[in-house]
Amino acid sequence: MGSQLYKSLLHEMTCTTDTVLWNDSCSIEELTYAIEHGAVGATANPVIVGTVLRQEMHLWKDRIPQLIQEMPMATEDEISWKLMEEISARGAELLLPAFEASGGRNGRLSIQTDPCYYRNAELIVKHAMHFDSLAPNMIVKIPVTKAGIVAIEEATYQGVSINATVSFTVPQAIAVAEAVERGLRRREAEGKDISRMGPVCTIMVGRLDDWLKAVADRDNIIANPCCLEWAGVAAMKRAYSIYKERGYRLRLLSAAIRNHMHWSEFIGGDVVISPPHKWQVRFNASDVKVEPRMDRPVDPAIVNELYAKFREFRRAYDKDGMTVEEFDDFGATRRTLRQFLAGYDDFVRLVRDFMMPDPNLR
Repeated sequence: MGSQLYKSLLHEMTCTTDTVLWNDSCSIEELTYAIEHGAVGATANPVIVGTVLRQEMHLWKDRIPQLIQEMPMATEDEISWKLMEEISARGAELLLPAFEASGGRNGRLSIQTDPCYYRNAELIVKHAMHFDSLAPNMIVKIPVTKAGIVAIEEATYQGVSINATVSFTVPQAIAVAEAVERGLRRREAEGKDISRMGPVCTIMVGRLDDWLKAVADRDNIIANPCCLEWAGVAAMKRAYSIYKERGYRLRLLSAAIRNHMHWSEFIGGDVVISPPHKWQVRFNASDVKVEPRMDRPVDPAIVNELYAKFREFRRAYDKDGMTVEEFDDFGATRRTLRQFLAGYDDFVRLVRDFMMPDPNLR
């Protein structure tokens, strides 16, 4: 069939392959566009939610003062999280039809646990279980830190569908899958239902590329520039082959899009692609052919150069390149957590302007 039979290239992908589309935002406008082009899920994080609030302030400028009045003893953080929950729940409503149609495999809205909890498994699980109660189709983001791996197993056991985030590497993807499997087996052993759970493990492919570029600058490494656009793709494809070989019961999700390979190279795989709105528009306007590429290996010359020149690529690409205890110290992990923490701080400042307006501004 020709692509002219479909609304867009992304719609063609969702109609002709096992690859599904999620929207990397909970913006109502952007999620509506994505659903029209085949999306069956959405993801968010503290940075994204802050951006959505700024973009769609007209939807929330009246609700924020109401929350402040309804919660007279609440702190800035408590108001901020309540607002995040309501923004996420509104997006989740749009995805309920896909959730029901897929039996829980898709149709989910990702909401991220407090990034401040990245070292505390108990607090992560408590937050995850609260988020799970907000809507039937929530999926909860948990960072792949040392504490996060513990939390992923426990939250899964408690029946929470997790989306592992702050994840960039093959060792992290394997650790997540093993934690999910342990949680699922514990539920099964007690006769608890897992039929409507839909866990995924994100690999932030573009952020692995970003980190290697930063390492090249820091350590004065000269590499073929094209190689540095393929590190995340190579890690994602290797993790995918391991998932299929071992039969893990969760899917990989590609996020942090930096170029079209972060979409096109994964077409055909039983995976989730989660581009932000601007990349969806670019992909749909492109001349990239929709064809299965997931099983095509990355050029060995590219992998060999990355492997030879970058210790951080070896840590990311080898199955045993890092232990769970080393996840927190990986450069991409630290960079991403710092950005998420800063994004959360920015979100709280937006709420503060409603709670305590600047007296110098009229």
